[in-house]
This record gives sequence, structure tokens and C-alpha cells, in this order.
Amino acid sequence: MTTIIADDALALQRLYHWERTAPERVALTQPLGGGVVRDYTWREVLDQSRRMAAHLQSLGLQPGDRIAILSKNTAHWLMSDFAIWLAGCVSVPLFPTLAPGTIRQILEHSESRLLFVGKLDGWDHMKSGVPEGLPCISHPLAPQDAQENNPRWDDIAASTAPLQGEPVRPGEELASIIYTSGTTGAPKGVMHSFAAFAWVVQTALKRVPLDGSTRMLSYLPLSHVVERALVEHGQLASGMHVYFADRLETFAADLQRARPTVFFSVPRLWVKFQHGVLAKIPAAKLDRLLQLPIARGLVRRKILTALGLQDCIFAAGGAAPMPPELLRWYARIGLHIAEGYGMTENLAATHITVPGQAIGTVGQTYDGVQCRLDPASGEIQIKSPATMLGYYKEPELTRQAFTDDGWMHTGDKGAFDAAGNLKITGRVKDIFKTSKGKYVAPAPIEERLVMHAAVEACCVTGANLGQPIGLLMLNDEAVRQLQDPAGRAELEASLAELLQSTNRALDPHEQMACLVAMTEAWTVDNELITPTLKVKRNRIEDLFAANFERWAHMGRAIVWHEQ
Repeated sequence: MTTIIADDALALQRLYHWERTAPERVALTQPLGGGVVRDYTWREVLDQSRRMAAHLQSLGLQPGDRIAILSKNTAHWLMSDFAIWLAGCVSVPLFPTLAPGTIRQILEHSESRLLFVGKLDGWDHMKSGVPEGLPCISHPLAPQDAQENNPRWDDIAASTAPLQGEPVRPGEELASIIYTSGTTGAPKGVMHSFAAFAWVVQTALKRVPLDGSTRMLSYLPLSHVVERALVEHGQLASGMHVYFADRLETFAADLQRARPTVFFSVPRLWVKFQHGVLAKIPAAKLDRLLQLPIARGLVRRKILTALGLQDCIFAAGGAAPMPPELLRWYARIGLHIAEGYGMTENLAATHITVPGQAIGTVGQTYDGVQCRLDPASGEIQIKSPATMLGYYKEPELTRQAFTDDGWMHTGDKGAFDAAGNLKITGRVKDIFKTSKGKYVAPAPIEERLVMHAAVEACCVTGANLGQPIGLLMLNDEAVRQLQDPAGRAELEASLAELLQSTNRALDPHEQMACLVAMTEAWTVDNELITPTLKVKRNRIEDLFAANFERWAHMGRAIVWHEQ
């Protein structure tokens, strides 16, 4: 599908627009640690980006060369991306939590010519994944080792004259290669053009209220397609003010600083925020207060202010299914969350709900997007102006990504309600058959399990078992609770009630034989979750499948698997 976009909507042209029309407006606010915060105006952002672009060109890098960015979200992440585009090159963002082997795989597959190294927690472990001889440039917030052993951004900017003029890139030209998080195998390099990014933002602005007064906190990885489109390209389109988070321990203070008017988070973090509230106000007490007309408004305001979301006019979730129960809970405290749907291959923008409406669905398509269901499998298939150019260096995988008549496979199953809203019912390949010949869709069951306060992540499995089983990764607080005998007994009783209440809502063939509570964390390093916090079902099943039969026949509601 051809994407036709006006030249003045493309990324570089938007940069020049803000440079000309709002040079002294603060664009980025970056915490530097120790309570120190630095603002960057549009003039400063462009000056820094132009200087780095001139340096990149001085290294002999050619138009179309790939340049990688490995960093948490910072002002210099965005300025690196802008510099790469100004220099005529293509950016390759890497998740800041990747294992060394994956880093090497992406850098080598993309044939990256240079790597920007920024703010990272695990650089000592990660740096072995950087191919020997690959030039690196360190950001100001990069680990000390990276700054000592590589040219530093500030030194380069201080000694390099800024690139002059207003170089442009055609809309159809490749802007970035975004590697998928690897839920279903090795990461694939998704190629997107400047026009695709511009189209997504223009279309999203009809549903998401971004303008010059908007404040957003950027903390989910900019290497992920949602943050990239919503924050980076949303800012280029609207001129909004972007704040960055310092670290996990200061996240509450970072939210209070930004007081975002638009806020996006993944389900796992929305659940964490909810658990934080309920740890201070027990659910029963909160329910009573919210039923009192006089107290209701005060309680809602107090909770949202404590979260830093008192000024939020648009909240959204996505990247994984949002449990309807969670959406209803937030609605009760006055925060109506829109649920979006999409994938890296179409810049994560195909569907979104109106906040507070059509709960349990992902709403209807954005303007210009087409959606259909395969009559045989129920698979959701999409046509969109933001569809990828293809997988980098993978023509056969690119071909397989589309139907014969040009629709993109999503791998997700869905159904439409009477109003035309799309409901995601699971993954085509995740559905499994028990030994009784009955099919089980794990996603709706997992939505229920993950709402428990002790559960960090979960996976329902059981192909060829008599009944499914649920694997639960316990969170840190629950693991600590296990150290005390009374705490263990209380947690076991609570999880047993979770099993019973969940099974009561399921058909007999879906009911779980047991829940397996695991204390070992599922992490990116042990390859049990992706950098976007999605569970790698295949990896978990491969690792634990030898135990499934034994666990299912132990005759216990809760089975402990402790490290």
C-alpha cells in the first residue's frame, strides 16, 4: 500500500520547523542524577544533532549506512537518531536490556557501521556482544567504561561545526530498521520509511490529543515501536514537551516532575501501579470510599496525584492484552484507559478504543486501516499505509508475512462484536489441544491470573495433558513472603483461591489442574521474556515441559518450583 504524505510532515522537515519557529521552547527535559535536571531547547537539540551529523559524515559514512543506538531513553537517544537522519543514514535501535548474543546478532545482521552507547545498567555484561572493531561513540550518561574507551559525544560536539542547510530525505526512503523483540524466534529487522512514520502520527492525532501543550514521560524503550512512534514522531508532529525518567528508584519523582497529560504504559506496569495503590488502601476500603458521593472525587484526585497522573487527559495501554478487570478498576478511580493494537510491522497503529468504551476490545481501526478475519483460522489480517517495507535481508520471510492477496498476517486470532469492535482472542499458534481433544486458548486465562498481587507474569500451557496447568512467576514481594512460614501459608491459600475462582469462570476442558508457583525470575537474560516484557511461551515450554505431566498429577492445587 503506497503511503502519500506531504513533505512538510516528514521527520527532518518537522525538525527544521521547530528550529525556525520555536527555537527557545524547551523540547526535552533530562535528569542527570542526584536531583540535577537539564532542559534542552529546540535550538540546542538541532545544534547538537547537526554537529554530530557533520562528524558522522566526516567519518566517511555513506547515505543508507546503518548506525545503531544502544541506550535507555535519554535526550541524546533522540539527538542521535536525528543526527543519523541528517547524515543520510539509517538508525538501528537496540533494546537496552538485550543479552550479548542478541546484540551481536543484530549489529552483524544489520551491518551497522557505528554504535552509539548511552545510558545502560548492564554494560559490563553487554559489551562483549559488540563486534570487535565496530566504532562506538559514548553519550554523556553512558557508563564510565564506555566513556573512557570511546570518543565522547560532548567532545565531538565541542570540536565539530554544525552541519549547514536543511538536507531532506524522501518519504519513501528507509528511516529505521526496528528489530522485533523475538517472541516467536530470532529478531527480524522491520524496515520502515519516513512516510510511514509521518502517516501514523497524522492518523493517530485524530484519536490521541497531542499538541504543543502536551507533556509526556518517555520511559518505555524508544527502541520499541510504540514509544518511537508516539513519543519521538509524536513530538516532531506536535512540538510537545518530552520528559525522561532517571531510574526505577526515582520513577515516582520523575512522574511528578512531568505530570504527563498523555501517558502510555504496558499492562504489566498498569498492574504494578494498581498493586501500589492497593498496598496503601485495601481494596475493600477503597470500594467503600468510592461509593460515597462526597468522598469519591477527593479519593480519586488523591490517588491520581500520588501516581503523578492528576493532569492526564489521555491514558493508553497496549503491546499486550489489557485485562478488562484492570481497565474497569482504573475507570472507577477516574482514569479511562484506551487500549491500542498493532505490531512492529505496521508501526503498532491499527486499532484503538475510545477511552473507557468497548472494554475488552481494541476498538476500531484508525482511518485508512483495513482489517479482516481469515474465515478458516480466525486470524486478524491487516492492510495499512504504515505497513513495513519488508524484513531486512529476508525476502522469503517478507513474502511469508503476507497473504497471496496482500494482507499482512498478524498471528493473532480475533472476533468482532456487534458494533464492529475487534476483540483479540489469542494467538493462532498459542492455542493448544489437551489429551481429551479439546482446544484451549491460553490468553483469556492468563489475563485473569496476572491480576493477582503476587504474580509478575504467567503462562498457561498443557498440550496433550488431561487439563491445562498455569505457570506463575512470583514477584519479589511474594518471594520474600515465602521466607516466613506464616507468609508461605497465606500465599498458598491465596493462590489456591485464585485457581478456584479462575476455574469457576472456565469451561470444564479449560480448567487448570494446578498452578505452579516459580520463584526464579523470568528475564531477558534467561530468555524467558522479551525486552517488551512479553512471555516467550515456546522457551518456557521447552524449559519446563519435562515436568508438566508430574506437576499435573501431583493432586495439589499449588505446586512450588523454587530455586
